[in-house]
Amino acid sequence: MVPLTVAADQIASSSLTGASVVSVCALLFTVASFWWLNARQGRLQAWEPHSFAAIVHGSTARLRLPLVLHNTGPKPIVVQDLILTFPDEPASHLPLLWVSSPSRLQPGPDEEAKLPAGFVVPGREAQQLFLEFEAPFSGFLPEARDYKAQIQVRVGHRKGWRPLLTFSLRAANIIDPDRYTVYNNAPVELTKEDQKRADAALLELLQEQEDDSAPGGRRPRRSSHDDGDADTSR
Repeated sequence: MVPLTVAADQIASSSLTGASVVSVCALLFTVASFWWLNARQGRLQAWEPHSFAAIVHGSTARLRLPLVLHNTGPKPIVVQDLILTFPDEPASHLPLLWVSSPSRLQPGPDEEAKLPAGFVVPGREAQQLFLEFEAPFSGFLPEARDYKAQIQVRVGHRKGWRPLLTFSLRAANIIDPDRYTVYNNAPVELTKEDQKRADAALLELLQEQEDDSAPGGRRPRRSSHDDGDADTSR
């Protein structure tokens, strides 16, 4: 009878061990599920804009971009600041600072200035917003070519600047740099007429900047539209 008792005790102990393992696994699964669904810190996602507004007026460059930000996690993300950089360009090209959060892409004289301020992207949600970047005396004179542009972000739960979005800015589409208006950022070929117009406008702007920087002289600028021009011909 002794061997039978020992065998029964072993079976009971094995059953107890199996039940403990199942209980622990269930507890771990519950905790992990709760963390994943409610406490996980996600990240921000953004996508290449299909259009942009731009003006290069004297030594000031200003760009307005439509963006969609998506928070991949359940916890809200606080966006503290943003900048626009050109990683492959000379160091003299200072970052363009976030200067405004307009309500639309097309600039216009009836807009109300909305200074940059931190905002929250709720968990698992997406937000569309318009961001305006500017850098006075940036040294950034766009040529008729594609630029590698990068938006960097500072968020509340991390330290320092972090890349948010790297995309191609198709500056060849800026055919009238003195006017603040909207251009297509899609990878399409310009017509020869538009290409010549863009090259001529950018060359004229370069000549004006060289004249402005020449000692003892500055030629009068030709008349141009105000920054708030709401022309929608393009």
